[in-house]
Amino acid sequence: MDITLPAFTPIEDTLFLTLCGRALDSRSPRPILGDPIAADIVARLGYDCGRFGLSASPIINIAHRAKKLDQIAQSFVSRHPDAVGLDLGAGLDTRILRIAAPSSVDWYDVDFPAVIAARQKLIPDQIQAHAGAADLTDPTWLKVVPADRPAVIVADGLLAFLRPRDMMSLLDHLIDHFPFGEVAFNGYTRFAIWAAKHYHGTQSVAGLIQSPGFDDPHEPERWNPRLRLVREILLTREPEVAEFPAALRLFTRLASHSAAVSRRGTTVLHYRF
Repeated sequence: MDITLPAFTPIEDTLFLTLCGRALDSRSPRPILGDPIAADIVARLGYDCGRFGLSASPIINIAHRAKKLDQIAQSFVSRHPDAVGLDLGAGLDTRILRIAAPSSVDWYDVDFPAVIAARQKLIPDQIQAHAGAADLTDPTWLKVVPADRPAVIVADGLLAFLRPRDMMSLLDHLIDHFPFGEVAFNGYTRFAIWAAKHYHGTQSVAGLIQSPGFDDPHEPERWNPRLRLVREILLTREPEVAEFPAALRLFTRLASHSAAVSRRGTTVLHYRF
């Protein structure tokens, strides 16, 4: 199918890095996330994921953190079938399809207008899914989102591309908007940010990274008094490690003995408010 996408800015174009990670994972013999729709989107676009030079480790990392965010969202909507779900900086992710949220959940995929236009061409409609075309740093987009229901909010990769004050402001507006809920995003330590700027597979986005990272998972609790850490998910200690290729599995299990070493990679941070 011949699909013409809108022209993307460099920051919008970063969606292809995570899309390719999910697509390449789905093609592996033992996928971690197993998202065939990502592979289908890449194929329909004729996109060359080889431009990123992704090896097994970053592919698995992208898939693994997406799976943890899926699990958090899925658990929340199963306990709160009247919930509102938000995927911030959704790109071309299809989390709403992977978690099979009940039809009573209103789900909002929020990203820049050009990205939302691309989603509408590529991703099947869902009755409970809503497109939010907005710049996340402008809080006026929240006016159309119900404010009287619990919310689960996820963001994959977003933190790295926001200045700290913008991330704090975004969280403040979200927490003030809803009566209660949970928020989860992949965290980056200072070392992880440094690595993202220097690893060859992420060189295409290095100049767009705004966050300096933070090492203490309790740091966001100091941004807003309602925010409380539920769990810091160290991916090195999760059961999916058993599915890693042998050499990476061995390295990951060695790293898992140290929280400090584990944090040198991506973590998933889960909070409630």
